[in-house]
Amino acid sequence: MAQETLLTVEGLKELELELEQLKTVGRKEAAEKIKVARSFGDLSENAEYDEAMSDQAKLEARISEIEHIIKTAKILDVEALGTENVHIGSTVKIVDKKRKSYTYTIVGFAQADPSVGKISDECPVGKALIGHKVGDKITVEAPVGTLQFKITEILK
Repeated sequence: MAQETLLTVEGLKELELELEQLKTVGRKEAAEKIKVARSFGDLSENAEYDEAMSDQAKLEARISEIEHIIKTAKILDVEALGTENVHIGSTVKIVDKKRKSYTYTIVGFAQADPSVGKISDECPVGKALIGHKVGDKITVEAPVGTLQFKITEILK
């Protein structure tokens, strides 16, 4: 049996939109690049053709990946989850030893985007936060070294 992929309703919608875009616009653009590259002649020494084919393969791999994620998705009802403990779907405010504050939303790996504060439940910080309560101090062994945080707030 395939492993479930945990997603919020919002995350599922984002993936469905990306999939639709890749299948329509992305495939059309890839086919056009291949057509243009073919017009340059000899395919055995045609770098543009090789690159266009490689881009198409990456596009198809991403489409397959999204289809698999959607097929194995388990949707989390974030509204039904409480704020007593950190879980997937929680937004957590933490402070480090220097009193610098961070806010993260814990999501499944398929939705993770650290640049906007969405971290995976499988990354070191996300994994360490799961199950803890406001006031708990956590220590995280991360690639950059040992990090220490205190949970100051848990939101939906």
